[in-house]
Amino acid sequence: MEEQAAGPLLKTPLYDEHVSLGAKMAPFAGYEMPIEYSALVSEHHATRNAVGIFDVSHMGEFRLTGAGAYDFLQRMLTNDLDRIGEIGTAQYTLMLDEEGHIIDDLIVYNTGGEYLIVANASNRTTDFEWLSSHAPDDVELADESDRTALVAVQGPEALQVITELAGADWEAPERFHIKDALFQGSLPALVARTGYTGEDGVEVFVRSADAVALWRLLLSFPEVTPAGLGARDTLRLEVGYSLYGSDMDRGRTPIEAGLGWVCPKTKSGYIGSEVVAAQRENPPAEVLRFLRLQRGIPRHGYGVFAGEREVGTIASGSHSPTLGVGIATAYLPRNDIKPGAQVEVDIRGRRVIAEVIKPPFFVKD
Repeated sequence: MEEQAAGPLLKTPLYDEHVSLGAKMAPFAGYEMPIEYSALVSEHHATRNAVGIFDVSHMGEFRLTGAGAYDFLQRMLTNDLDRIGEIGTAQYTLMLDEEGHIIDDLIVYNTGGEYLIVANASNRTTDFEWLSSHAPDDVELADESDRTALVAVQGPEALQVITELAGADWEAPERFHIKDALFQGSLPALVARTGYTGEDGVEVFVRSADAVALWRLLLSFPEVTPAGLGARDTLRLEVGYSLYGSDMDRGRTPIEAGLGWVCPKTKSGYIGSEVVAAQRENPPAEVLRFLRLQRGIPRHGYGVFAGEREVGTIASGSHSPTLGVGIATAYLPRNDIKPGAQVEVDIRGRRVIAEVIKPPFFVKD
């Protein structure tokens, strides 16, 4: 999980809504967040089969404007902004330090004349300071996080719900696109066809003052289930999406973390690019691998063994509600342990066999 911030816990604009629904609240990235409402497994299945909604208003949102914004972000981010030259497009990307280590993974949107960046909650301050310290005079950077609420609407019926709210003349954006919407004729929103569950769906940006109205509108649909961060974690792990603070952090590079695809070979000149290029030529000793267990539930920090040799520890681990087995990620020796190999995971003193597989664990039909 993400590291916890020091100091008193913050609350999202939807905190009272979660409490009224009986959510189990817990600290996460400096916020008091809903972990589950009724049960993690039922919320997971509701998202896979209908619609789950998630309060992700703890995430950070930055806006960049100015004549130098494009050139600046090309230097700061690994992915190529030329791929989102069209207004309303978006991409997943990384921000690295000079040693090629991952400061954060982000989504950047071209919203027309400016860029919107969504950052991990635990990295909000670090990211903003890093960007600010490198920004030239012709770039203006604003932290919009406290004024913005974000609700993820995910699942096979998510687009039907959003389209009904937005009106008959509104069409949902394509995958990794963003567009305006006006819900019920009066609630303005930005709707992005992105998500962290492996399901189709959207993430909806509204003003913090409008968060409760949006949440209640969504819950007025019988097919919509409120889901906590517990289900969000199992959903993302099943489809092989990385979690900052577990599967990657400031001590790992994109090549180690299996995120070289976010660093186009045709792009150079961004901070950390020399390290990425060097590791492509001379791969690192460890890389992130994916494990499927025969039984038991792996957890972060559990040891991974090849014979009597401990070769790594679990980065992310959980029971997969969809597959009915334990699944996990771990940094393991690149040359010694490849997909198809077997290892053992120490679960509270008992060794359990795990197969190393190619990601993802689950593919939606």
